[in-house]
Amino acid sequence: MQLLKKIKEKANKLKTELVVLHLAYQHPETPWIPKALIVLIIGYALSPIDLIPDFIPIIGLLDDLILLPLGIYWTVKLIPKNIITESTIKAVTYNWDNDKNLKAGFIIVMVWCVILCFTISKFI
Repeated sequence: MQLLKKIKEKANKLKTELVVLHLAYQHPETPWIPKALIVLIIGYALSPIDLIPDFIPIIGLLDDLILLPLGIYWTVKLIPKNIITESTIKAVTYNWDNDKNLKAGFIIVMVWCVILCFTISKFI
């Protein structure tokens, strides 16, 4: 049970960090390089397709347990501390806009469809 509790705590922390990145992205003083990384990280976190498929034992979970937190860590290092502090405070009470979630999800699915079509066309 302790392991399950730790996993849930890590998952909640990861969700909070993604909200902080989302809020930092919206901040007008965030530089463009971290903004580009935020788009990639959040897109990857919400994407139904993983770099390493989850059905591969142990290795399949590494992208979620290692790559995603590393990407978040490096991106946070590129964002000014005042923006991260402000975003962290806002993240505690932040409510997602469902209309924007649907639009973002649609864009992510469309990007994967384009990549899939491009890949299939190269092999056919």
